[in-house]
Amino acid sequence: MRCPFCRAQDTKVVDSRLSGEGDQVRRRRECLVCKERFTTYESAELNLPRIVKRDGSRVPFDARKLRSGMTRALEKRPVSTELVDAALLHIQHRLMSCGDSEVPSLRIGELVMDELSQLDQVAYVRFASVYRKFEDVAAFREEIERLERQSASHQQLDLLAELESQASSLP
Repeated sequence: MRCPFCRAQDTKVVDSRLSGEGDQVRRRRECLVCKERFTTYESAELNLPRIVKRDGSRVPFDARKLRSGMTRALEKRPVSTELVDAALLHIQHRLMSCGDSEVPSLRIGELVMDELSQLDQVAYVRFASVYRKFEDVAAFREEIERLERQSASHQQLDLLAELESQASSLP
């Protein structure tokens, strides 16, 4: 691995550990020439489907674009990098497991919104406003109301599961 600071080819691994959901290895490296340290991530190269954009063009899947869009939505929000990495890995896993050779970009947008709705509701609304091209305040209001209804139904399901669990533990 070349040093990103001095471009020397001699670097050594100082520390390695699993990252994300264990699908990635994080390595701390040190340049033997300039002594600078940097981090690299190693993951398996997998065949992800090609993305069919709205105009019909086809492009390779690009995790950097996905991360960029999510990061913009999550800007100044209290969500850790580890949670974002896990969400990105979850999206990639879902894309690989679908078995399709091509996936519409609309599907990827929906996957991102699913993940963001679980990470941070403000980031979800930010992303949805751009993705769905909200035209006015009413569109924001409708989306927030839909999110509130969805959140309320999840809370009810959680309460029901808790009650069932308590009932099953009774003699």
